[in-house]
Amino acid sequence: MASFRAAAVAGLGALSLPSFALAQALETVGAPEPRGTEHQFAATNIARDMQWLDHMILIIITAIVIFVTALLLYIIARYNRKANPVPATFTHNSPLEVAWTIVPILILVFIGSFSLPALFTQQEIPQADITIKVTGNQWYWSYEYPDVKVSEDETLKFDAFRIDGAMKIDDPAAGWGDDQPMAPAQVMNDVAVKKLAYYGYKKEDFLLATDNAVVIPVGKTIVMQITGADVIHGWVMPAFGVQQSAVPGRLGQLWFTAEREGVYFGQCTTLCGKDHAYMPITVKVVSQAAYDAWVAQASSTGNLRLASN
Repeated sequence: MASFRAAAVAGLGALSLPSFALAQALETVGAPEPRGTEHQFAATNIARDMQWLDHMILIIITAIVIFVTALLLYIIARYNRKANPVPATFTHNSPLEVAWTIVPILILVFIGSFSLPALFTQQEIPQADITIKVTGNQWYWSYEYPDVKVSEDETLKFDAFRIDGAMKIDDPAAGWGDDQPMAPAQVMNDVAVKKLAYYGYKKEDFLLATDNAVVIPVGKTIVMQITGADVIHGWVMPAFGVQQSAVPGRLGQLWFTAEREGVYFGQCTTLCGKDHAYMPITVKVVSQAAYDAWVAQASSTGNLRLASN
């Protein structure tokens, strides 16, 4: 796998376009926003169901909190020692006890009538148009397209590393050579910005973007088979509404159908060591024609870059 990645990076120099023009002109659709409090754009039916369910439950629990708070304030005002010096002597109230048993049951049944179908939709894996194998490593992701052959015995495989100032780019077309400027991995500076731009990203994508992205066609059913190579990781794409633990020795699955072209970012969400916070995921959703061209290019030359939209 490492040798294929090296070949893929080396193959970048064969392209005639300058490095900065190699970027896929895709809109960034799924990404965290500074001080954001809402969900990311829902790019799948799974994400839409999840977000609708979240909003519906928020309304219910807000109403419950308001009701209970109002009831507490009323009781404090009506039955404090000054307002009610002689307390009542009854020990129970059967209609009230029945009500506060039945009403929560009805609320839970109502929530379950929406949440269980959403859960079944996530967990019932459909027939895949494209299957992708995902392996979590400390601290990067490895991908394999088992149905895409690059040779008689090899399938399309690549690693995806975060882009930062410490990344060494071997493409001679970059013009940096062996003495290219380097910077600390988690520091945003001009070096990091230039390396992000080389891969077609903006500075706002720092610590979100990876050198190689998962490329999938819009509107197709994608099934991902996920495992871990060392410790437990978590493959999560918020805009798709999917999450799956990558457990060594076990194979987990998730599926989605992306409905909008663009760039989507995710992160590992399971504490996996010192660089857990710097283990991003990048998915690019493209047209079927662009995907077919990418597959042909990657299979024949090892070049994993998207040349144009």
